[in-house]
Amino acid sequence: MAEHTASALQQENRLGELSSLYEIVQVINTTSDLQESLAQVLEIMSNHLGMNRGAISILNPFTQEIHVEVAHGLSTAAKSRGRYKLGEGITGRVIKTGEPIITRNISEEPLFLDRTKARQNIQDKSIISFICVPITSGRKVIGALSADMVYTNDPALEERHRLMTIIATLLCQKAISLEAIGEERERLKRENQELQNKLARRYSFTNIVGNSSKMHEVFTMIAQVAQSNATVLIRGESGTGKELVANAIHYNSLRANKPFVKINCTALPESLIEAELFGHEKGAFTGAIKRHIGKFELAQHGSIFLDEIGHIGPSVQVKLLRVLQEKQIERIGGTETIDVDVRIIAATNRNLESAIEKHDFRDDLYYRLNVFPIYLPPLRERRTDILLLSDYFLEKFSNENNKVIRRISTPAIDMLVQYHWPGNVRELENVIERAVLLCQDGVIHSYHLPASLQTAEETDTKPSMSLDSSMKNFEREVLIDALKTAKGNMSKAARLLKTTERKFVYKIKRLGIDYRLFR
Repeated sequence: MAEHTASALQQENRLGELSSLYEIVQVINTTSDLQESLAQVLEIMSNHLGMNRGAISILNPFTQEIHVEVAHGLSTAAKSRGRYKLGEGITGRVIKTGEPIITRNISEEPLFLDRTKARQNIQDKSIISFICVPITSGRKVIGALSADMVYTNDPALEERHRLMTIIATLLCQKAISLEAIGEERERLKRENQELQNKLARRYSFTNIVGNSSKMHEVFTMIAQVAQSNATVLIRGESGTGKELVANAIHYNSLRANKPFVKINCTALPESLIEAELFGHEKGAFTGAIKRHIGKFELAQHGSIFLDEIGHIGPSVQVKLLRVLQEKQIERIGGTETIDVDVRIIAATNRNLESAIEKHDFRDDLYYRLNVFPIYLPPLRERRTDILLLSDYFLEKFSNENNKVIRRISTPAIDMLVQYHWPGNVRELENVIERAVLLCQDGVIHSYHLPASLQTAEETDTKPSMSLDSSMKNFEREVLIDALKTAKGNMSKAARLLKTTERKFVYKIKRLGIDYRLFR
């Protein structure tokens, strides 16, 4: 009779296990949400297989760290604590070796770390057993399925181990998906970090080229204002680098990881600028076929750069004033008031004080924008930076064009320094790029520079010369370049110019060149 009862109970357990396995298969095959399906599998194990707590842990192949991906019977905090190095603890050992571990009594097992602290309030830990089995894909271990339960007897533990091995096999494809998601997450995380590092390097204010006293003042002001939320107005002529300063302010601010949206206020007519800045609703005007999100909404919690703000019209000025005063906007054609948290960095080359006198620019908007003004000096006021900038652009464009250009010749430097640079740094950049493209012998010469630098008639630029003077200067430049390359060795310099040493010595004496200065 007792044997019959035991047999019936065993058969009932078998049917229960088969029913649970069938239910697990159904969940795996029908539930599209990955996390949800795995959570349901662990719930089935808890309801029908006597599991108190369970977890599915996944190995991160990049960091070699194991973390609990899905859990049952664990709080969110406990789950977040479930992290192990490969080989650490029972879970780490199982994933490293690919062999299951059955622990009858967790209180006697030194490998059991209880990193989640889920069992720290249990008085008698001797009654808790723990089973951990690997989840594998071919020969590769990608994770582990673990569960703890109240200990009954060894045969029951072996039976639970057998069932969990079957379930781990069923979970293989889901675990592969988890691993793939983890890899993609890690890849995106690394790419994002690399991008942030590049942005930090590219837009660091220390990378704005300049060593003059006036630029040091600019650097100091950027450092003072960057960490605040103050509105900044950058002033200066076209081509002085106002956008570079705006970049430096944003990417060195507390909003560096948030959006940085830029708009040139002269690039669009007034009606379109308003729609671009504040957005519009569908049907707000002819051609508004759908809702358009404006730049201020796109820049939420970040910064917006309004370049050439002195050119915006009266209606846009009114709306911009509201943003500065109330931190609110309304889309064109809309009735909803939208709160915005955006830092405004503006720039202009226009004399706003004169525009206010002519009633072209609102004085109240001017005072709201002019909280922290930064003035960028024109290049003609920072001549000590011309050579520094020239060398910077020379290296930049040489690398971009795969050219080896060693230096800029002395006469060319003289021309660069004496020119008045109406186009400022942008014009200098274009001049050096052109010179690099023309250069064939590794040295930028004066004849590689534009005619405007060679024949300029302005009082503060190089004066015009006669043909004889120009020819002498050119010959002098060629001889000096050869001596510089040969480090003062006249024989070598003569060979570089494909002439005799006698002729070379004669010419440098005639032009008053001392070869010893180049040794």
